[in-house]
Amino acid sequence: MRHSDFWRFMEDEFGSAYARVLASTLVLTAAGGRTAVEALQAGQNPRTVWLAVCDMQDVPPDRRLGKDRPLRG
Repeated sequence: MRHSDFWRFMEDEFGSAYARVLASTLVLTAAGGRTAVEALQAGQNPRTVWLAVCDMQDVPPDRRLGKDRPLRG
């Protein structure tokens, strides 16, 4: 997963404004006590950070893969 995918998933799940607030304030125990922003800046895998956010926010498993997007043609 790329950083851009992480942010797309965050915005899809939480909305664009709240995604940024959540990523900068929610302390993730699975990310070493860092926020998502801090974890990404420290080089942690965006997928790992995304799944940590999902766990802390009780995102259901069926929504952890992001929204389906139409294929570009």
